[in-house]
Amino acid sequence: MTTTRTTRLRRPLLAGTTAVAAMAVTVGFMAATPDQAKAATGPKLSLIAATGSVTLTSWKEDPGVYLDLGTYLTAEGTPLELKATRKSYKDPVTLTQTVFEGGKARTKTLPKGTVKDFSGLPGFAEITLTDRTGKVVVSKSESFCPNNASGRVRPDAPSTSKYPESCPTNPFTLGSVWGVEKGWAANTYAGSYTQSVKLAAGTYTAKVRVAKKYRDLFGIADRPATVKVTVQERSWEEGAAPARSAAGGEHAGHGAGHQAPAGHTGHGPGHAPTPAQAGAPETSGAGPSYNVGHGPLKAAPPALPWATKKQAARADVQAGDTAGQTDGSRQAPALAPQTKRPTGNPSVPNVPKPDLRSLPAYGITISDGAQDIPGKDYLAFSANVWNAGPAQLVVDGFRSPGKAKMDAYQYFYDARGKQVGYTPTGTMEWDPRPGHVHWHFTDFASYRLLKADKKEAVRSGKEAFCLANTDAVDYTVKNANWHPYNTDLSTACGQENSISVREVLDVGSGDTYTQDLPGQSFDITDVPNGTYYIQVLANPAKRLKETNLDNNSALRKVVLGGTPGRRTVTVPAHDLVNAN
Repeated sequence: MTTTRTTRLRRPLLAGTTAVAAMAVTVGFMAATPDQAKAATGPKLSLIAATGSVTLTSWKEDPGVYLDLGTYLTAEGTPLELKATRKSYKDPVTLTQTVFEGGKARTKTLPKGTVKDFSGLPGFAEITLTDRTGKVVVSKSESFCPNNASGRVRPDAPSTSKYPESCPTNPFTLGSVWGVEKGWAANTYAGSYTQSVKLAAGTYTAKVRVAKKYRDLFGIADRPATVKVTVQERSWEEGAAPARSAAGGEHAGHGAGHQAPAGHTGHGPGHAPTPAQAGAPETSGAGPSYNVGHGPLKAAPPALPWATKKQAARADVQAGDTAGQTDGSRQAPALAPQTKRPTGNPSVPNVPKPDLRSLPAYGITISDGAQDIPGKDYLAFSANVWNAGPAQLVVDGFRSPGKAKMDAYQYFYDARGKQVGYTPTGTMEWDPRPGHVHWHFTDFASYRLLKADKKEAVRSGKEAFCLANTDAVDYTVKNANWHPYNTDLSTACGQENSISVREVLDVGSGDTYTQDLPGQSFDITDVPNGTYYIQVLANPAKRLKETNLDNNSALRKVVLGGTPGRRTVTVPAHDLVNAN
C-alpha cells in the first residue's frame, strides 16, 4: 500500500498524527475467565472523576468541544507499567506488562493485537453524553496514554513519577514505556490526539467507562464516572482564548510530537487562536510533553502534574537513584556547559559511548522547500537521528572572542558520571535562518537522494544541527533516560551571543527536523521521474566516537512523478510502517 501526494503544497500539513492517536483499532482480545481474573496480579486500577461538573467552551468561529472531562485512572498497591516494543519494522508492535510482586518484577505478555502503535491503548475510554431529555448526543471512544498528565492522589505517594511524560507518535518508534505510578492518577483525556464534537450550548451528562476488554485485561471494576457538563459558546473576539497547539498533528520539529507534539498554550487579548488551536484549557495539562522536532512553531510546555510546579518537579528528580540503574527511572540532571575549554591532552577512554542511528525519512511531500523560489520543485521530508546508547552524546562548543564559529568537543563519562576524557569533534555555527536561529553542530548528519542503483543524485545542503531530545524513539534500551532535560530549543541551542553551548542527545531519544525547515529538502527541479531513496546518514564524517559506525544509515524509497511545477511523490510502505 502506498501513499501518494499529487498536490503541490506551499507548506506541510500538520494534522497527521492527530488521527493516529485517536483512531479506533479493532483488536482480538481474549476475555479473561472469572478464575483467571481472580488469579490475576498487578496494581489495583480504578476510574475516577476529579470533579462532578466541568464547563467546556465551543468557539463560534470553529464550533467543536474537546471532552476534557477530568477523568483519571488511578493505580494503587503497585504501578501500572507497560512496555510496547517491536523487533524491527517488519514485526508488529507487542505489549508486555511489568508486574511487581514481593519487591520483584516479572513480565506478563499481553494478547497479540492489543496495540497497533505507540500512542497508547486504543479505545480505552468509552464516552457517552446525554442531553436534558436523556437523548444520547455523543457516543465515542478514545485512546489512553498512561503517561498523560498526572498527579498524586494521596500524600504518601512517591513525590515524582518515574514514567515518561508522553506517548510517542513518531511512525518509526521502536520501543516505549508507559506507566501510572502507584498512588498516582493519569488523565484519560486523549488531549491533542482527539477530535472535537459538535455540541450546542447547554447542559449534558457525561458517562465515562473503561472498555470491557481492558477491564478484563487489568481487572478494573465496571464503575463508570459521571460528570455534569456545561457547554458555553464564545467568540475569539471576546478576549483571551485557550489554545490547542497545531503541533498536535504531525511530529513537527524543534519548537513545533513526544513528540511528540502538542501542549496547550495561551493567546493573549487580541490574538485569536487559529481553528487548529482552539481547544482544551491550558490547565488541563493533558498534552504530551514532546512536541517533537525542529520547526517554526513555539514549543509546547511539558505535561507536568497538575499540582506540581516545574521547578519543584525538577528539584528532586534524582531521588532514589542508584548507580547502574538501567530501567529508565534514572533521571540524569541537566549537564551545564563548561565555561572554559578543556585542559590536558585529548583522550578517548574505554568507557560507554553513544550509538547514533538514523530513522527512515517520513513526512515526505512536494513543496516549495520553504524557499518560495518560482519555478523550483522540492522534495521535502522529516528526519530523525537517535541515540541507542548506552551513553549520552555530549558536545560542547567554545567560542573565541570575535570568532564566528565555536570549536566543538565530545565528552566522555564513566559509570559514576565523572568526566574522564574529551576529543575535538568539529565546530558549531550560528544559523540565523527563520525556523533555526540557534547554534548548529556541524556534520552531525547528512541527507542524500540516491538513484535506484543507490548512487547519489542530490545532496541536501544541511549538515549542521542543534541537538535536542525531541522524540522518545526507544525507551527500552539500556540506560534510556525517561526524563531527558533538553527537549526543545530553549534548553539546547544557545543564543547568538553565547560564549559556550552544550548540546546533548540522551539515550533512547532522537532529534527530529521537520520538512518545513530550510535545508530539509532536495531540489528536484531537474531530477527525472523514477524510483529514488532518501538516505539519512548519521555522523557522516565519523568525527563522533560511537560504539558502532555500521548502523548510521537509513533509506526510504520514493517514486517521483508529475510534470515541472506539478511534481508528485509516491511513498511505498516501509515494511509494516505505512506512513509517508
